[in-house]
Amino acid sequence: MASTTFSGPVTSLNGFIGTLTGNVTGNVTGNITGNIAGSGRITHATTSAINATATATAAEVATGYITSTSAAATVITLPTGTLLGAALGAVRGTVFDLYVDNTAGANTVTMAVAVNGVLSSAAVDTAASFGDLTIAAGATGIARFTIMFSSATAYVFTRTA
Repeated sequence: MASTTFSGPVTSLNGFIGTLTGNVTGNVTGNITGNIAGSGRITHATTSAINATATATAAEVATGYITSTSAAATVITLPTGTLLGAALGAVRGTVFDLYVDNTAGANTVTMAVAVNGVLSSAAVDTAASFGDLTIAAGATGIARFTIMFSSATAYVFTRTA
């Protein structure tokens, strides 16, 4: 079969068969089946800066990467489950990773959950690791949190790195 190049969106009524190689940029919606291989690298084209105690907006969290460069201790409260679920198009079973980067900060950042957000049982049972909601300043000041939705409007929060 010959190779064809398209410059706009492509739609198929019966799906696509074949192998995808190269880089994929943009948003992917729908179901993906099969094997996904590659470097495992994730690049966040958009980030949000939160440099003072505040409630993060759903749009800020949806970037997947929050930075803080504050000289003062900062508490970042996540948005409600309803707002965050709507921003992410979440349904029961949606999983989302959030990175918080405090490597350029001069004081700690502490994460907090809001209405319809709870700490996972792993976070509660193992507060020193999965439940560690404080991100140090400096070279080690980066953390990954996983947000798992139990419905479109409620989430469970766990530190995963």
